[in-house]
This record gives sequence, structure tokens and C-alpha cells, in this order.
Amino acid sequence: MEFKSKRPAVEKRGFTSPVIERVIAETRAKIGDEELGWLFENCFPNTLDTTVTISRDGEGRADTFVITGDIDAMWLRDSTNQVWPYVAFAKECGKLREMLRGLIGRQARCVRLDPYGNAFYRTGERESEWKSDHTEMKAGVHERKYELDSLASVLRLAAGYFAATGDGEPFDADFLAAFAVIVRTIRQEQAGSAEQAYPLAYSFQRTTQSGTETLALEGLGNPFRRCGMSRAPFRPSDDAAIFQYLIPSNAMAAVNLEKAAEMLEGLGLAAKLAGEARELAGEIRAAIWARGVVHHPVHGDILAYEIDGYSSHHLMDDANLPNLLSLPYLGFCAASERVYQNTRRFSLSGDNPYFAAGAAVPEGALGGPHIGTAWVWPLGIVTRAMTSTDEGEILAALRTLKGTHAGTGFMHEAFRVEDAGRFTRAWFAWANTFFGELILKVAGEREGLLRRV
Repeated sequence: MEFKSKRPAVEKRGFTSPVIERVIAETRAKIGDEELGWLFENCFPNTLDTTVTISRDGEGRADTFVITGDIDAMWLRDSTNQVWPYVAFAKECGKLREMLRGLIGRQARCVRLDPYGNAFYRTGERESEWKSDHTEMKAGVHERKYELDSLASVLRLAAGYFAATGDGEPFDADFLAAFAVIVRTIRQEQAGSAEQAYPLAYSFQRTTQSGTETLALEGLGNPFRRCGMSRAPFRPSDDAAIFQYLIPSNAMAAVNLEKAAEMLEGLGLAAKLAGEARELAGEIRAAIWARGVVHHPVHGDILAYEIDGYSSHHLMDDANLPNLLSLPYLGFCAASERVYQNTRRFSLSGDNPYFAAGAAVPEGALGGPHIGTAWVWPLGIVTRAMTSTDEGEILAALRTLKGTHAGTGFMHEAFRVEDAGRFTRAWFAWANTFFGELILKVAGEREGLLRRV
């Protein structure tokens, strides 16, 4: 192969940062394998190169819109994950700070528009391709699949930005209003299905042939009973949940409610709201450990993927983040935690119905129902390495990622286990940036591995 850069010409890049360019050069110099270095150089800046647009609001402040890649809309979850590896460098780069401030403000506006929306347009003038969905569609909303992790992602970006920079500028009255909406929505959705007031605050149905695209029972979904966790009718894959207390999304919400409360306390803002967020996080944490742990005959006590608050639970794991595998990465528990280690062994085994192996990935990897059982996701391979303390496991993941880009120089949404040349989504910026984040982590903690790939 010729390892020519796949990046756009400098003048065609959506956003550039001299600090990020320096990081790319410094990190590539640590990578012994030419192909892996080329992949990093293509992938790590892909979000900035191709998906970021900055305009100005009426007061001249940055308004940052981040599309997901080949879909011209902004997902709250994806946009946070796409820029997340850059947050650590914002303190030393004014351009990055401005871009991130603009995204924090844009996400806050999206939440105020509709906290149940998962994806949004730049303006309200564009008509959604999902306008026929049976839910309360609003102008400016691309899709209205309520995903708890979307709200958690807004808090993650805000708290992460403040922790990295100490900059309180984005956290104005509009942001505080959005934070209050997030807390109110998560609190409201703790109520069981029998408690839901009519008309429902949220219901969703789609005319479709796919059961993962719609909710049962006139859009409410399968029954759920109050247990302390908050309802998550759709997974981070945009697939409908079977049981609506989705544990990875609740874990992510608990962590980021706590971190956002700490941010408000550090800024001396909205003490009552910070207290409400902490209280809510504590209820969710307690419920996860009290209701979400089940005994598996092979792996022992593990966390279920979903429960319904009655007695039903669903045992699986999905490549999309947040998932059970990612809990230490998200800050919910230590990687050494006993139940997590049992859960990890389950997740990365044939006992998980969405773990698959084949010629392209002989060690196996996570997939999910969104694409199908014979497909695995680079997101899951990266997460496995990000949460591992085993150098052999990390090295295997790096080699697999290097060997499955199908000559494109980029990560993909998913690929077939027997043939990585069959893949979905050639332009999926989150997967590219997440791969870059992994390389940075390995370079900082285990630099020698980068010379062994």
C-alpha cells in the first residue's frame, strides 16, 4: 500500500488547531508501524477536518455544529464523543476552547428544544425524513428516539470541558436552564409505565418492518416498574430497548450528573440544581447495584444489560457506547471491580449473543442487533483495548484495527467477521476519533506497544 494522507487539503478542512497538529506529529513519531501511524494521522483529526462547522449567534459567539459524518445531522451522543479526545488540549488552544464553547451552547439549545430528541438539524427550516414518526416531532429535530445517554453526553462534555480548562464562560443562564431540563427529564422518567401520566410525556412509534425501530404498546414500550433507575427506551445504537432500564446508559447518567454537579459547585452556581443532580445520581447508582446484578451460571454475578423493574432482565452487550464493557472508561467503576470483571468475561464470550468471531477478527469482537449478528464494530474493539490492563489484549486489538480498515485508511461502523472488505459507513467520524483516542492513551501509558504492532 501507498500510505498517502487521506485528509482533506488544509484549505478544505472544516477546523484546524495548531495544537492538534502538533499532537498528531508527536504521536506519529512514537508509532513504529507505518500503516498504524498513517491510520492515526487520518483518523484522529477526522472530526475536525470534516464534520465541524462554526457560525456566529446574534451576540457574536461561536455556534458549533458537528455532523456525525455521512448523515447530515448532529447526534448529541456522537458530537460529544467526536470531540472528546480534543478536550484535553483545549486549555492550551484558544481555537479549541471557542469551538467547544460553541458546541456546549448548541447542545444546550437542542436540549431546551426537545430533551427527547437524539439528533438535530442546524436550523429548523429543514424537514425531517422521519416527520411521519408517531411522536411529537418539532422543527429542527432530525430524529426523536429518546436515549438517556444523549442527555448524559451533554453533561459529559460540559463537565469535561470545565475540568480540563477551568473556563466557566459557557455556563450561562441558558446552559443552566438546559441542565435543569436534563435533571427534570431523567427524574420524570424514573416513573414506571403504570405511573406515566396521560398524555404521555414521551411515546414513539414508527411505521417500519423492523422491530428495533419502534416501541410496543402504543409507543410506550414494554412495561417497566419504578426501581430507582431512569427509563431509556432506545439504546445508544438507536435500537429500541427490550426492557427499558438500560444499565449502561443509567451508569453513564449517574457519573455525569455527579460530575456536572461538581462543576456547578466549582463555579458557585445553582446550588439547588447541583444538589438535585447529586441526589438523582445516588438513586440511580444504588438501583444499578441493587437491581441490576444477576447470577450467571458460568460467569457468576454480572450486570444485566437491561431490566424492567419487575424481575425480568436481558443478558447481552452491544458494541455501541455506553455499553457494559465501557463502564471503567466512563468512570462508573474500577476495571478491577469483581462484578465488572465477571461482566467483561461474559461480554467477550460466546455467552453474549452479540459477540462474534471470524477470519477477519479471530479473537472475536462485539457487534449488536443494529446491523446483524455476523457484523462487529471497531467501537467495540477500541473499547476492549481502552478498558484492558493486559498488554497482549491491547496489542491484539491494535493489530485487528490496523488489519480491518479495508484499505480505506479509516475506521467503519461495522464489518463482516469473515471479510472486513464488507463494511458499513465509510465516513463515521466517531469511530475514527475514538481510534485516535486509543492511540493517544497507549502512547501515554504503554508507548512500547506502539513499536510492537
